[in-house]
Amino acid sequence: MVISDPIDAAHALAELMRDTTTLAITGAGISTDSGLPDYRGQGTTEKPSIEYDMFVDDPVWQRWVWQRNHETWRVFESLEPSPGHTAIARLEDAGFISGVATQNIDGLHTKAGATNVWELHGSFARVRCLDCGRVIPREEYAADLDALNPNWPQYDRDPAVLATADRADAEASTFKVAPCSACGGLMKPAVVFFGEGLPSDDMDAAMRAATEADVALVVGSSLVVNTGMWITRQAWATGSPLAIINYGPTAADGIVDLRIDAGASETLEALADLLGA
Repeated sequence: MVISDPIDAAHALAELMRDTTTLAITGAGISTDSGLPDYRGQGTTEKPSIEYDMFVDDPVWQRWVWQRNHETWRVFESLEPSPGHTAIARLEDAGFISGVATQNIDGLHTKAGATNVWELHGSFARVRCLDCGRVIPREEYAADLDALNPNWPQYDRDPAVLATADRADAEASTFKVAPCSACGGLMKPAVVFFGEGLPSDDMDAAMRAATEADVALVVGSSLVVNTGMWITRQAWATGSPLAIINYGPTAADGIVDLRIDAGASETLEALADLLGA
């Protein structure tokens, strides 16, 4: 069944979720109403990103990653949760949603008030030392970078979630990277790069939640990225009904019970109202 009207979709979801526990699995599509592009949606291009081994092995790429990150990270800091994020937090608070397994690194579920959030691809709001493992807020590391790069231009456009592998631009960069203030090691954005392992604690918790949930609700993801699909399949394998809210096809359309081709915010807000959340 495919539903394209948000109100009709909300009624169908309410019937599915009433008196059950649902795991929400979210992707970039829930954050488009907050001003972030859906990088796998229509009209986007896929440029190769700097991978984990490239970053670790080459100071040129390290400078470029941190230049692009420093130029755009405040874009993420300034974002506000969409109505969809807020509706999910309401549904969690009311007991309908057990938690959120998100592929997003923008921190908007937490800003909206959700408490059980498993960040499968890391977070833009933190920085990690690859030598001693120390994790600090991005705001704290910004002061170190500012001290080494005074008056560096700040941009409010083109947020660099992962820096693209533009070698000529990288070699031209004069940006200075601050070492770990505790051990002098290499600092890295706490976002999962291609070729890097996923955060095991968050993955394990999300898998447990998928096993225990009565319903799985995917929001704003085509599930082309394996991470979200693994969680979705884990829930489906236990016999849980699967609902998907996403514009366009998904990798799980062959196993979905309720397919909603409508806006996430409109659908989730109506759902939260129907369930009295």
